[in-house]
Amino acid sequence: MIKIKNQSIYWHHQVIFCMRWLPGILVSFRFAVAPLLLWDAADQRTSSWFVVGYILAVLSDIFDGIIARRLGVSTTALRQADSWADISLYLCIAISAWLVYPEVLVAFKIPLLSAIAIQLCLFTVSLIKFKKMPSFHTYTAKAWGLALLIATIALFGFNYAETLWLAIALCWLNTVEEILMTLVLPVWQCDILSLFHALQLRKTMV
Repeated sequence: MIKIKNQSIYWHHQVIFCMRWLPGILVSFRFAVAPLLLWDAADQRTSSWFVVGYILAVLSDIFDGIIARRLGVSTTALRQADSWADISLYLCIAISAWLVYPEVLVAFKIPLLSAIAIQLCLFTVSLIKFKKMPSFHTYTAKAWGLALLIATIALFGFNYAETLWLAIALCWLNTVEEILMTLVLPVWQCDILSLFHALQLRKTMV
């Protein structure tokens, strides 16, 4: 009986040890999928795999943070890698959209350029103040990610572009919030869920 119990404990620890690598694997998966999506769009059209691959990448983005927090391995390095994986994924999606649906991007050029400009403002403010890229993972960022999921599936799956308006609006909302959070916080922080949380955290720092 004791031997069986010890074996059970041993295998439980082994499973936990292996699971600790899973968040990093999911982040790496997103880095790997991004150029494959771009490769699929290189001939100015996409296969059904494109949408499937994108959905899997988004699922990896959802679960890597959840698993990391549950296992206590949500390190700063992992969360920064997660942010870079997101940038890589959506940069490849944007280039793919330009290759396959250039007329859509031309029609939305002003709102899309405004979204890019406000994002660059956020990166610039964070780099000037903290010498690091932002990695907040806010509630509004999650809402923006959901809107991007809907817009990307609508565009590449159903040739429907109007959902881009929602994604652009949430991009502005999220980015303005994160700029304010960057200005409010005295030191760089990751995984701050909202401006309210940033203000509460600031009170404990000053």
